[in-house]
Amino acid sequence: MAVAGSRLTSSTLAGALVLVLIAPCAWAQKSSIPRTPAGRPDMAGIWQTLNEANWNLEPHVATQGATETLGAIGAVSPGIGVVTGGTIPYLPAAMVRRDRNRETRRTEDPEAKCFMPGVPRATYLPHPFQIVQSDSDIMIVYQFAGAVRTISMKNQGDAPVDSWMGWSSGRWEADTLVVEVTGLNANWLDRSGNFASETRRVTERYTLIDADHIRYEATIEDPAVFSKPWVLSMPLYRRVETGVRLMDFRCVEFAEELMYGELRKPEAK
Repeated sequence: MAVAGSRLTSSTLAGALVLVLIAPCAWAQKSSIPRTPAGRPDMAGIWQTLNEANWNLEPHVATQGATETLGAIGAVSPGIGVVTGGTIPYLPAAMVRRDRNRETRRTEDPEAKCFMPGVPRATYLPHPFQIVQSDSDIMIVYQFAGAVRTISMKNQGDAPVDSWMGWSSGRWEADTLVVEVTGLNANWLDRSGNFASETRRVTERYTLIDADHIRYEATIEDPAVFSKPWVLSMPLYRRVETGVRLMDFRCVEFAEELMYGELRKPEAK
């Protein structure tokens, strides 16, 4: 009997040891991302992309920039693209407009005029943005042009009026923040003339992969411009340097000559 009891005790201890070893692993997997007191993924912080999407969402080679006098400084950087499938599915008439936009991008791109970039372009501009998170609302503050939007974590219904940054309603699907954006003004999507109309709907998905990376995905639906919905995706990187913060980039003054220079009175001789 003593032998049997000894075996039972050994088995019990072995089982307990397995549980002790497994439990921390399970806890570590659940806690591998930072969470708010309510248990949601904590995305608060300053983030930025690291790609060439703002030059052109589709795959592209390096080319001469719109202003030749800047030489290589103004050249277009090559990029592998961020569009699922590689190509944006334009309707024929919209493709003609895209090509026309591309020819006039130096003066007609809303970014050059310091207009607010809209969604999703605000995410992949070469400027950081800050996420401020609570249980009821999430605010995203962008360095470019001081653009701001608030994501309400309840269904707000239809937008009362169109705006540059749109009308954002959010919800959680497991650990993914899903944001429905409507009420957007017509706007360009990059510097190469890709665009969308005021009828577009953007569905964003933010998934915190680990403490310093978010997987970002946006589905764009716009039957006035595209033959079907399409998706772009990219990682977002947390800015971790000491003292990181959003800086002032009030670009209106940089756009004055472009927009109003021809209206200036000639200097008296």
